[in-house]
Amino acid sequence: MDSASDIPIKDTNGRYKNVDFRKAVGFKLPTVKATYLRRDILLFANAIGCTKDELHFLYELHPKFSCFPTFPINLPFKQTSTDVYNFFERALLTDVPGVPPFDPQRSVDGERGIEILNELPTSSEGLDLEIKQEIVGVYDKGGNMIQEMAQTMQDAKTGKSYARMTSKAFGIGQGGYGGPRGPDTVNYHPPKREPDALHVFQTTPETCLLYRLCGDYNPIHADDEFARQGGFKGAFLQGLGTWNIAAHGLLRKMGNSEGGRLKSFKARFANIVYPGDALETRMWKVGERHGVDEIIFQTVVKEDGRIALSNGFATIKSATLKSNL
Repeated sequence: MDSASDIPIKDTNGRYKNVDFRKAVGFKLPTVKATYLRRDILLFANAIGCTKDELHFLYELHPKFSCFPTFPINLPFKQTSTDVYNFFERALLTDVPGVPPFDPQRSVDGERGIEILNELPTSSEGLDLEIKQEIVGVYDKGGNMIQEMAQTMQDAKTGKSYARMTSKAFGIGQGGYGGPRGPDTVNYHPPKREPDALHVFQTTPETCLLYRLCGDYNPIHADDEFARQGGFKGAFLQGLGTWNIAAHGLLRKMGNSEGGRLKSFKARFANIVYPGDALETRMWKVGERHGVDEIIFQTVVKEDGRIALSNGFATIKSATLKSNL
């Protein structure tokens, strides 16, 4: 923060003065540490729907025991905690120049992406993991506030980077300050043909309660009354819960459940998923470049056709005739 003058001030009408979203570009949030145990790896794999025929994600004594590749996406939440923590105290620690604080009851994930740079070990023992965070931009669209951030996870001891993660947080009704609308985004439209693969996951009333143990303790995913105060009909599944369930389905169907093959994965959160919804992820291989398959995907709620994840795009290392695994 350059000075106190960069901090927006709330007026009597509940709006903020001194707002300038452009001041946020390039702002570096505090670097956070992260640790995890083999137990965290196992819990994550269970929470996103890995099944017994993928025992290498579910059993620590399996000869090919490995970390599911999208696991790092939750570490900015979990950090070094081994117990539950106060979600809002952690999430709202840092003022961003020129930007009003997000209202947690009217804020949702907008979009998430991960690029796997190196395969993550099955525990952080011996590593000094740091997550460096930077604001890419803050945008004003339709009266809503969108904050785009990039995070890089690396070992401070060696400088080795494991993942680069991107996110867009969506503040409902929290814009309207005349800020930039942001750059045009690349849209990945599903081809007009039958999918090459389908994966269905049936959520239950307990799915979001299990997934929150991976590090996202926002009460909006557990407490119906809290969620209703935010305008929702009840507690709903974490956006990253849906996102990781889709990532598992995609790797299972298109990558033979081989963790080392997933190179990148990203999607936009289009609709709320409520406990009990059945999620169907539809996948289309649309190209191959330098030994990497390019896949467009979309996740829908089977019961009513609502799109839960849109603009999905992933890259998976192409299968080879002979594996050294």
